[in-house]
Amino acid sequence: MSAAVLLVDDEVRSLDAMRRTLEEDFEVLTATGADEARALMARREVAVILCDQRMPGTTGVEFLREARERWPDAVRIVISGYTDSEDIIAGINEAGIWQYILKPWVPDHLLQTVRSAAEARTLQHGLARLDLELRAGQGPLRAKSQARLAQARSSFDFERIVRAPGSPLDALCEMARRVARHDLSVLVLGESGTGKELMARAIHYASPRLAGPFVVENCAAIPDTLLESELFGHKRGAFTGAVDDHIGLFQRAHGGTVFLDEIGETSPAFQVKLLRVLQEGELRPVGSTRAVPVDVRVIAATHRDLEADVRAGRFREDLYSRIAGVTLAMPPLRERPGDIVPIAQRLLADAAVELGVSGARFDDDARAVLVGYPWPGNIRELRNEIARALALGDAPVVHAAAFSRKLLHGQAGAHAEKLNGQSAQPVSFGSGTLAERLDSIEAMVLRETLLRHRWNKTRAAQELGLSRVGLRAKLQRFGLEDAAKDKA
Repeated sequence: MSAAVLLVDDEVRSLDAMRRTLEEDFEVLTATGADEARALMARREVAVILCDQRMPGTTGVEFLREARERWPDAVRIVISGYTDSEDIIAGINEAGIWQYILKPWVPDHLLQTVRSAAEARTLQHGLARLDLELRAGQGPLRAKSQARLAQARSSFDFERIVRAPGSPLDALCEMARRVARHDLSVLVLGESGTGKELMARAIHYASPRLAGPFVVENCAAIPDTLLESELFGHKRGAFTGAVDDHIGLFQRAHGGTVFLDEIGETSPAFQVKLLRVLQEGELRPVGSTRAVPVDVRVIAATHRDLEADVRAGRFREDLYSRIAGVTLAMPPLRERPGDIVPIAQRLLADAAVELGVSGARFDDDARAVLVGYPWPGNIRELRNEIARALALGDAPVVHAAAFSRKLLHGQAGAHAEKLNGQSAQPVSFGSGTLAERLDSIEAMVLRETLLRHRWNKTRAAQELGLSRVGLRAKLQRFGLEDAAKDKA
């Protein structure tokens, strides 16, 4: 049985909201207090613990401090507000807190943080085994370690970035492959969910640093005071609660790569400290007077327009020049519609394994809906929609009717606009006379209803309050009659 995610919060509504956010990707256990959490962890292996800071009797930091002693393999995350930041800073080392999530939390960020935590746990176990094997010297163990390294390189190869032949990503991956061979800093630009971290990993494993660590930090997830300690470390006594030295991520990544996600969200004060580390190749842990040399490659990412932020004075120009040795811009999914089906097939295969479904596939309508939607949430949104459709639909075949209404509206809206000779911008009915715009809306509603009812004209007519003759006339008017015949 795989390890689970444990949520600890005395507020039942908050607990339920977190559970709903995570349950499609993880097995989720919930506890309303420390005692219940201890009982659960005594019976079940837990990979990640998310604990609210403010609970009656025991604070989140206190419980996570105990968890560090009794269940050291579990990755520990605390959730709280700005008002508790001093308590979190004081306990971050004692409790071994991996991440700090601020309230109000955002579902996508919470899910991505837990995914990263689970992945970090898996990688930590793998690196520990690899270290033991390398220390053992030559022979079968060393050969096994080298095989594992080769497997890791293959798993994160540029060819594993799913795309269709002739995709816009082809040129980008080739450029990244060339950059990977040289120890240049890289800035990856792109909207949330476009695969920036996947590109960063591919660069690391194609570089001479592939045997070194690859560590990730989301700069938007925690306040500057915690971020400095997390990246650069701190010395014992640097602040209240710092009872031991804490080694930062830059030192842990020595010889490898540090991926700084959402670097555009950092403050100017922190940017000065980061710039010094990058310029000097050394850092000073918080509370230390001695510089520590570090050898890391930095790959940064952001969804922001950093050049505009530089002009507006929100981001330091010298730091921008330092991190943007080479810039790679990840295109959003709507700009590469040819990649949608191959990516969807891969995500469907992954979801099928997780849900225990064999032979999962899309029907023609489902593929058309996927391609016709603009995907503002990019691959992350696509993954969630596919997992939902497979879980709630008639597995193993995923029909268009299993998708959420927003997808069906988007695909139908695109079809309606094409009827008026306009570009496909779903649910944006363009310009024209009132009659033309009403026609666009009517065509969208007809197609969306037919998709939900799998082109059953009787049920569609009943829902719309039309006779079969009336429905047939409208289908002919909007060019949907042939499609309805094909699906009949």
